[in-house]
Amino acid sequence: MRKVKKRLKMGKFERLLYLFAIVLTLSLPVSIVFSKATLSQISFEVEKAKKEISSQKKINESLSMKIDELASLDKIEEVAKNEGLSYNNSNIKTIEEK
Repeated sequence: MRKVKKRLKMGKFERLLYLFAIVLTLSLPVSIVFSKATLSQISFEVEKAKKEISSQKKINESLSMKIDELASLDKIEEVAKNEGLSYNNSNIKTIEEK
């Protein structure tokens, strides 16, 4: 006589539960690595943007200083003198706000 092995029968819910556990076990590490890689990329882009902002601030400060230098009264008088213009106090009109 042969021995008959009894098979355990799993219901549909149990199969679905096991399948879900296997998929979760396989996909969780992949999703963690993917999210860490994405976070690293975003962090790199943020640091790059911060460097660009810092560089642009330095350029803006330099240009602001250049504007102040060119707008000084001495520089205006020098340019006016080179262009043949003269300072005439009687031509200056003062406007007062009330």
